[in-house]
Amino acid sequence: MLTCDHPLSPDRYNDRVEDHLRVTEFYHASQIGVVQNQKALVNALIERWHPNTHTFHLPIGECAVTLEDVALILGLPTDGLPVTGMTMSSFSALEAECLLQFGVAPRKSECRGCCIKLTWLRELKENMQLTNELSIQRYVKCHIMLLIRTILFGDKSGAGVHWKFLPLLRDFASIGHYSWGHLYRGLCRASRYNCKEIDGPITLLLGWAWIRLPYLSPLPRELHSFPLANRWRNWERGDRKYRYLNLAHFRKAFDEFLWVAYAVDRVDPNIIPPEIYM
Repeated sequence: MLTCDHPLSPDRYNDRVEDHLRVTEFYHASQIGVVQNQKALVNALIERWHPNTHTFHLPIGECAVTLEDVALILGLPTDGLPVTGMTMSSFSALEAECLLQFGVAPRKSECRGCCIKLTWLRELKENMQLTNELSIQRYVKCHIMLLIRTILFGDKSGAGVHWKFLPLLRDFASIGHYSWGHLYRGLCRASRYNCKEIDGPITLLLGWAWIRLPYLSPLPRELHSFPLANRWRNWERGDRKYRYLNLAHFRKAFDEFLWVAYAVDRVDPNIIPPEIYM
């Protein structure tokens, strides 16, 4: 069975930067709390994943995570530019990018290969004085990098975030122009026979399964919370038995698949912000 250690505790932010977070479109994702993993369910889904079509093959047919799912489950923009760019392994390039974005750079001991340690980013963020526009933007960029690691593009180490995302944050006003929802790469890699671990947006995958296949979900704790991932924030506190359901249980459950859409009786339209509808 694949290991998929997740999640990390969410990073909080100073209330003074809320308006800036809204400009970047990361405000809603910042509200997502701890959504505990169900490893057997994730493994059962990966068994059904076909990388050639980027879809889950279930008894009733094919289905996939959609942009609508990304917008509602994570509260992220989905109609923007693709999150793409060059990946460089040079420490000097990492150092130069951090100096440009934050005014300081980590030492080699504060990095792991191409990843900046989360401890360095958290310390930088916590010690930042929010005295002017530049310092507020730097603070928000630190927060976004931490969100990328904990919510969006988690890696297996749990210790750092790849610095390749930093160039996308250079122009503060353009951060919200990207489509930050992402899933396929992690699932395609995890579906290989020799893969032992999965990374990527596990919160999105779990939220998709629990909303689209509600008979597979633990008991929701916050039905009127947005983003929809927060329905299952700290679900273990109210449904501890669900944690121990095994792979065989979920394999059998897929035979009872019934697609459930975002109907008004299941998702209150009044909790969805206007910018998400747009």
